[in-house]
Amino acid sequence: MLRPQDTATRDSKRLDGVWDFRLDAAGDGRREGWAAGPLPGARPMPVPASYNDVLVGSVGRDHVGDAWYTTTVRVPRGWAGRRVVLRFDAATHAAVAYVDGAEVARHTGGYTPFEADVTDRVRPGQELRVSVVVNNELTFQTIPPGVVHDGPAGRRQQYFHDFFNYAGLHRSVWLTSTAATHLEDVTVVTTLDGTDGVVAYTTVTAGDEEHGVHVTLRDADGRAVATATGAAGTLVVPEVHRWGVGDGYLYDAHVELVAPDGEVVDDYHQSVGVRTVEVRGTQLLLNGAPVHLTGFGKHEDSPVRGKGHDDAYLVHDFALLDWIGANSFRTSHYPYADEVYDMADREGVLVIDEVAAVGQNMKLAGGIFGGQGYTTFSPETVNEESREAHAQAIRELFARDKNHPSVILWSIANEPESDTEEARAYFEPLFALARELDTTRPVGFVNVMLAPHGTCRVSELADVVMLNRYYGWYTHTGDLVGAEAAWLAELTAWATDGKPIIITEYGADTVTGLHSLTPQPWSEEYQVAYLEMNHRVFDAVDAVVGEQVWNFADFATSSTSVFRVDGNKKGVFTRDRRPKAAAHALRRRWNPKADRTP
Repeated sequence: MLRPQDTATRDSKRLDGVWDFRLDAAGDGRREGWAAGPLPGARPMPVPASYNDVLVGSVGRDHVGDAWYTTTVRVPRGWAGRRVVLRFDAATHAAVAYVDGAEVARHTGGYTPFEADVTDRVRPGQELRVSVVVNNELTFQTIPPGVVHDGPAGRRQQYFHDFFNYAGLHRSVWLTSTAATHLEDVTVVTTLDGTDGVVAYTTVTAGDEEHGVHVTLRDADGRAVATATGAAGTLVVPEVHRWGVGDGYLYDAHVELVAPDGEVVDDYHQSVGVRTVEVRGTQLLLNGAPVHLTGFGKHEDSPVRGKGHDDAYLVHDFALLDWIGANSFRTSHYPYADEVYDMADREGVLVIDEVAAVGQNMKLAGGIFGGQGYTTFSPETVNEESREAHAQAIRELFARDKNHPSVILWSIANEPESDTEEARAYFEPLFALARELDTTRPVGFVNVMLAPHGTCRVSELADVVMLNRYYGWYTHTGDLVGAEAAWLAELTAWATDGKPIIITEYGADTVTGLHSLTPQPWSEEYQVAYLEMNHRVFDAVDAVVGEQVWNFADFATSSTSVFRVDGNKKGVFTRDRRPKAAAHALRRRWNPKADRTP
């Protein structure tokens, strides 16, 4: 599935804007055919955005069930005789899409795209009605999991992840146009041969099999540096400019689908960053050289918009990453918008790309959200159906993000139960699938403190060890001396496994402006002292190849939990991106040569 793109042969029309919207907790819209015409009782709703915080009051914020969107769009008159596709970049968590009342697509999974060929349902030059019903319900068979309860106040969604369950159309919606015979997919894989770069490509086409493929690779100045023909081939770039940290150099692979008479019937531009990623012993290598990750776990989260993509926040967040000296982030705990990876490619920022498999740990959920009495892996909870949904999420993530040079590591789960035989049996085929789909990147998962070294039965399946640890916060609270000793002991044990270790979460909740003469939990001074303690531990263990603070910025959490006060405050920036003292402390560590003048 290729992304929308305007080329000499392709057109795209973004349908973002203000749509008609209505909540539908009772599910009336499906029974009454709301997709067929104007939405009754509609109110305006921006796309992209989460609907929860755009609306005022608890009805929208705590809604469980269906939510309807509809808009009208005029199909360009010039699209006559063309293939027309309706695409949704994301709909959280499940959706059914309609054109003029007829169902055209359905999809489960809130963070990857889906599309439908609607050629037979559109008339160029005329209007059509696009409707979609989005459902935010989670079950043990969804990724992520949850449970819906019926109670005196209505239906309530219980979920096991510690960030707000925002819902809606979080990313762009498109109409696109191609020729009937067209490119369906392009894959690039890069390697290095001395000073030369090698770009292997494969294409998938639909339609007339007699059409050929021609590929021209151009450098950043537009000069052709290599050409090839055929559905698959290899491009060799002498004296290649390697893609690297802070040097997001991108080539452009112009792929053309050519008819027997020489006419170019379809073309597509695929950006290419030539680089290699490898795990060797306890080292993580980029282009054959050791790399140390500095950065954050992040969230797609901002006031009012919720998880709705916003280009202003995108550009500003990357500017903050550069200011602080971060070279990486993890897409915790779900795939981000396409535009985020594009920016990472361009800026030379490394990405750990994560599947939306968070909350598969009832022991952890019980600790955060109170006792809930579930067993993680069982025929009634996380089961074979859940694993197939998980496998499909992996397939869709890898298919979408495979060509991004910034993506250097796949994470197939965050903090799952991993200390039982049931966990091992669940995850082993998922690791095998990941390696079958992509042989060029390491694969891992994020281990939680409930499965320390010696008890985890899943970590041996991973190429790297990724650890979330909160010594000095959730354990040894306020006792940084004791925390340092305990943390060093555990990390030293993990180092004996002979794999690279990335600390994917460490952090302390901090209230902006709360100060103390001695570091006390929740104060800015404590957050700084806590980070400094962690850094001493990391620096003492050679196997540690990455440190990603939790979190980049404060973010929203469940509105029904007393565990958080106005969300999670572990950000080194506030939710509106103001720096805490910790941001300056990290900048001194990660960006020591930065100009400190105002």
